[in-house]
Amino acid sequence: MVALCWMDLVGDMAPWTKTRKNIWYYFDHRRRQHQCTQPQTGLAEETTQTISSNMASSHCNISPIIPIFVSFLLVVSSVSPVHSSQTDPPANQTFRPGEELEKLKMVRDHLQKINKPALKTIQSPDGDLIDCVLSHLQPAFDHPLLQGQKPLDPPERPIGHNPTGVVSEDYQLWSFSGETCPEGTIPIRRTNEEDVLRASSIQRFGRKARRHVRRDSSSNGHEHAVGYVTGDQYYGAKASINVWAPRVANQYEFSLSQMWVISGSFGDDLNTIEAGWQVSPELYGDNYPRFFTYWTTDAYQATGCYNLLCSGFVQTNSRIAIGAAISPTSSYKGGQFDISLLVWKDPKHGNWWLEFGSGVLVGYWPAFLFTHLRNHASMVQFGGEVVNTRPSGFHTSTQMGSGHFAGEGFGKASYFRNLQVVDWDNSLIPLSNLRVLADHPNCYDIQGGINNVWGNYFYYGGPGRNVRCP
Repeated sequence: MVALCWMDLVGDMAPWTKTRKNIWYYFDHRRRQHQCTQPQTGLAEETTQTISSNMASSHCNISPIIPIFVSFLLVVSSVSPVHSSQTDPPANQTFRPGEELEKLKMVRDHLQKINKPALKTIQSPDGDLIDCVLSHLQPAFDHPLLQGQKPLDPPERPIGHNPTGVVSEDYQLWSFSGETCPEGTIPIRRTNEEDVLRASSIQRFGRKARRHVRRDSSSNGHEHAVGYVTGDQYYGAKASINVWAPRVANQYEFSLSQMWVISGSFGDDLNTIEAGWQVSPELYGDNYPRFFTYWTTDAYQATGCYNLLCSGFVQTNSRIAIGAAISPTSSYKGGQFDISLLVWKDPKHGNWWLEFGSGVLVGYWPAFLFTHLRNHASMVQFGGEVVNTRPSGFHTSTQMGSGHFAGEGFGKASYFRNLQVVDWDNSLIPLSNLRVLADHPNCYDIQGGINNVWGNYFYYGGPGRNVRCP
């Protein structure tokens, strides 16, 4: 049995214990009733040292003049449009059965396109249906440039990255059933009619909202607390992200934590690759935090989508369901759980690969999908975002991260840690000149720092509406 130490909530040491299944558990032996949490296995390799209760307080400086392209990004990185009561249909709207039947037919036609034939279907405890689809029949291979092909073999990993290839068996709710997908298949969360009908239109289902880009990111209802680097050529990024289940006030709001790999002129040619976790009642119909991916090559206009809801991302893993609920999650003053994500550009073929945990490849975005990202990224961004629809004329109570401000620190505030980028030589290196930005600091804030265990990190988040954020 192997053990390592982690800082408990009063600065003493408490052991993490590894079982035969490579799952790490935390026990506080000072209490009669033990506390247990099950963090993602990547946490173990990066926390074999003790975290000092006196973490380095060298904070990242906030640039006095935030570049225009950062403001742009904060606007277009939204997940869904802001709705208001003015857009709701009037109570006396005429019901037209013919139009409704036609719409239902269109929905079912779309579902037939994205829900592929399954060799096996697994019922998840949260109600999801997970279809095991032959890997060469997944939605990506509907793309004209991928038809007839099969997923590529794994690429060379970045220098300085030492993956174990192990992932917890129970980090997603659907895996609690004990069922797995057969070899040669991939798990895909099945989309149903209700999922599509919640979207603004069938055409926009599974896509981020199109909108005229505005330089004032605070005027469109999207609020952020982010860290970012720019001014160099980036070939990937890596971070460990604390997972929570923030409260989302209504269906038309969301809360997410993710990293963005970005290139382009921040106009209509913006390219992004995105991955993280999100709570989005509109997209998924519930309030579970879910692992997600996204991509676009035209500033969210006509290209790209979430997860596997269009042809694009090629999944290679049979154990990870993109869009499925993550479990466990962190608890306030209790166990902390984070996920490690790595996105990097394969030096040989130019495709952008995604790794979850400690060496488990999820799949890749083919290089031909992009314009600017065919070469490299010009910015990397990490952090949280919410939508504020101002229900009843007040700021939303939708939470970001844990729902607590950054100043509360470990065990209470949400965090990103061990932030790194991949350079031109395919090497993982620490960040230089990390900047942090919170556009509504009375509602959601951010505090950055650096130390020997977490490297570059920041705490972020907040409760939304409060006495200082009416």
